[in-house]
Amino acid sequence: MDIKSMKNYLYWLYCQFELITCSYLMEPWEKLLFYTFNITMLIMVLYTAYVFVPVHISMAFQFFLQLFGNQHENTVSVVK
Repeated sequence: MDIKSMKNYLYWLYCQFELITCSYLMEPWEKLLFYTFNITMLIMVLYTAYVFVPVHISMAFQFFLQLFGNQHENTVSVVK
């Protein structure tokens, strides 16, 4: 894939984005506010996912390990 076709493809994607969001109807200052708000929200969601998702996955993993790990110990102690 050459550079010119990649540039045209990215421009086509940008035009599709503007059509979907109707931002082609906005004035330049409105576009700036719109894009700034959207990029800020995206950064906050990505940061939150980066910080909190690993913690929740770790806690769920520990919960299931404890749940399945202690089951055998409880069974053995009941038999004794």
